[in-house]
Amino acid sequence: MNIKPSTTIRQDYNGFSKYCHEIDEPVILTRNGEADLVVMSHEAFRRMEARIKLQSKLLVAEKQVAEGEQLIEHDQVIAGMRRKINAAKE
Repeated sequence: MNIKPSTTIRQDYNGFSKYCHEIDEPVILTRNGEADLVVMSHEAFRRMEARIKLQSKLLVAEKQVAEGEQLIEHDQVIAGMRRKINAAKE
């Protein structure tokens, strides 16, 4: 876990920004010795968002399988994706 005092960002924003990009993980900023904020690079945030969305979709799919919903064949999925790609090109 990466923990820094809040003065770090005030004293050297550029250095702190570089640090956040290099470690590519959230950094906890403390205020008066207590956790106050969590900061991360935009790239790390976007990846975290994508993971959360994927996990959500996987949970929905697992529920559908558990409930016995009809599954779509691989060939049908690929054909549908190709139709969407071709429609976007037009």
